[in-house]
Amino acid sequence: MGVRQLFELGGRVALITGGSRGLGLQIAEALGEMGARIAITARKQDELDRAQAQLQALGIEVLAVSSDVARPGSAAALVDTVLAHYGQIDILVNNAGATWGAAAEDHPAEAWTKVIDLNLNGLFALTQEVARRCLLPQGKGRIINVSSVAGLGASPPEVLRAAAYHASKGAVVNLTRALAAEWGGRGITVNGICPGFFHSKMADKIIERSHELLTRLTPRGQMGGEEDLKGLAVLLASDASAHINGQNIAVDGGMSVL
Repeated sequence: MGVRQLFELGGRVALITGGSRGLGLQIAEALGEMGARIAITARKQDELDRAQAQLQALGIEVLAVSSDVARPGSAAALVDTVLAHYGQIDILVNNAGATWGAAAEDHPAEAWTKVIDLNLNGLFALTQEVARRCLLPQGKGRIINVSSVAGLGASPPEVLRAAAYHASKGAVVNLTRALAAEWGGRGITVNGICPGFFHSKMADKIIERSHELLTRLTPRGQMGGEEDLKGLAVLLASDASAHINGQNIAVDGGMSVL
């Protein structure tokens, strides 16, 4: 097989949570450009509509489904909708996430639950549903969990105080390894992307407040941009990554090496 063929995604269906903006939309563009048919999901219909129009303008076939993946029972309904439209799911990108900024001693219990329910519990419920109904029966598939460098280590307190976010993303890092170990022999790879600071609705306030420090702590000297996740997402979704399994790859301009 030629190298270009290894990266092609024609004939495959990718389901991307949190796909209406930010990193999820960037990944949707990348996988769609390589030929995948795309299903994006998020809570807000107006943001989904804008994202769908943006992807369709690029010639990408896309289904937009409003869903709250943190809500118990939502995974089955979401998979039902995607299967009714496309008939298959080959790639799952777990990107939906939330954070809550607070000193650890003051972190509200309800905020802890909200973050864990979306970032970890909802992620696992959807992964389990897609694996059980689609990937395991067909004996192949790709799962990409978007974690964070906050799941690989602590953050400087002057930049980010978010105990629930760190805990949830650290759990996703190890869940990625556990699922890779269980399902790798059944044709499914499970890998993680751990972004550093990218311009997004969730991160822009932190970047604005701590821009000088973050730039100094990043060997590349800048935050992540609109193209910086695309190559890795395509790699991990494609046949080119067949022997990459259980890895959590930082995309942070080198911040995590310091």
